[in-house]
Amino acid sequence: MKALVYHGPGRKAWEEVPDAAIQEPSDVVVRVDTTTICGTDLHILAGDVAAVTDGRILGHEAVGTVTAAGEAVTGFSVGDRVLVPAITRCGRCGYCQRGMPSHCQTVGGIGWIFGHLIDGTQAESVRVPYADTSLYAVPAGVTNEQAIFLADSLPTGYEVGVLAGQVRPGDTVAVVGAGAVGLSAVLTTGLWGASRVIAVDVNKFRLEKALEFGATDAVEAGPGAVAEVMALTDGLGVDVSIEAVGYPETLLTAAALVRPGGTIANIGVHGAPVALPMQDLWIQNVTLTMGLVDTVSIPTLLKMVASGRIPAEKMGTHAFTFGQIDEAYDVFKNAAAKSALKVVITPG
Repeated sequence: MKALVYHGPGRKAWEEVPDAAIQEPSDVVVRVDTTTICGTDLHILAGDVAAVTDGRILGHEAVGTVTAAGEAVTGFSVGDRVLVPAITRCGRCGYCQRGMPSHCQTVGGIGWIFGHLIDGTQAESVRVPYADTSLYAVPAGVTNEQAIFLADSLPTGYEVGVLAGQVRPGDTVAVVGAGAVGLSAVLTTGLWGASRVIAVDVNKFRLEKALEFGATDAVEAGPGAVAEVMALTDGLGVDVSIEAVGYPETLLTAAALVRPGGTIANIGVHGAPVALPMQDLWIQNVTLTMGLVDTVSIPTLLKMVASGRIPAEKMGTHAFTFGQIDEAYDVFKNAAAKSALKVVITPG
């Protein structure tokens, strides 16, 4: 089969590799019908993730069809259409039992193993460990192009942003960064009844998308952004401030927007230290949350997508085939310039 293989910082190749195969009785093999690219893949190619070594197949999101199942698998059969999420879980360790499979001990202490600790999903087929507790059946009314965004970005925006931020009915929410994950937070704030959602970004295309996705206000990032948000909130600030970029300046902006008693929900993956103004924040009774997605919200989100409540398909702005995967990476890496959110990649 063919797959996208990592060969060190800045180097990748779509090349022939051994076929994905059953290794353990709890495995299945899934033919990849749809995959996508995540910002984490760009971090890997930049050399930021030391655990990813030369020869690793990239990718951690897929929708596909089961082509083989281990003898211990009871919940899935050959021919089933399934969602392969970013997080793998054994279902038995202490972290899985407490609903935090992002730190599943059985698979190595981190639930994100595809394209990280084992071969990933940017391939014609992928081996999925612990299939019964990790895979999700895709309902007949949900397309592959909708389901693919439930593998990572939508659960991340919802769990690490909306749920961790404790958005409640009537709340005012700011989302700093209107990329794919920030827009996922915008899409799902309505599930908890936010009355006002303010998107903050430097890119006008993304701000337009944020309004289309349900934001009530769009604020262009810059020196006057904090004052503009304060003006929209009667000088109080927001109840929940969601950071979805991962830069020191964007977390500082998110912190500046929250009102006393509010929550800062950090989603962004930070690659550098951030000096928070604790001398100002400590007295404000502010809560700061952060974390890796668990993807335990996927069943709920699947229902919301199937019912039309969440138009997940809006996340995909560009479509490519496996043979165009280098072009797909180029577009995603230059998302702002290319007016891209997420790319959809299929066999063709």
